[in-house]
Amino acid sequence: MSGILRKWRPDDAEVLAEILSDRRILDNLRDGIPFPYAKEDGEEFIAAMLSADENEVFAFAISEAGKAAGSIAAYRRSNIHRRTAELGYYLSSRHWGKGIMTRAVKEICEYIFSRTDILRIYAQPFADNAASCRVLEKAGFRCEGILRAAAVKNGKIRDMKMYSRLKED
Repeated sequence: MSGILRKWRPDDAEVLAEILSDRRILDNLRDGIPFPYAKEDGEEFIAAMLSADENEVFAFAISEAGKAAGSIAAYRRSNIHRRTAELGYYLSSRHWGKGIMTRAVKEICEYIFSRTDILRIYAQPFADNAASCRVLEKAGFRCEGILRAAAVKNGKIRDMKMYSRLKED
């Protein structure tokens, strides 16, 4: 793989723990991620990503200057949605606003569309996460609508937006 995405490495666990111990990042991710996030949590996540079925889980470290700066992954859905993948990502706050995530989203989409039978990749950021919505728009995703009162995060009911990018786009 070329560009800014690379396979996870076991030695990325410490940096991953540092990134995911930032409450500003966790506040925009789904629940289930430990806080504070320990190096051992990172080791477990990396091991799971490295052993995952490469036709079902497309998981990469976002690399900046050779060091992990974030994570991006797409997960193939099942049943009638088996040719669709859901995208998720996060980036260290010190790298925000530099276009890195837009490049990463474009790169993972190109990787998936060129190597698999997946036709559609979608993401569901919180509607008030303007930066994440902008990343998707700049990476060629279209907003399909607002999912009203679709999530509860930190005790607050939140809307989400549905974005997608098709292989043919």
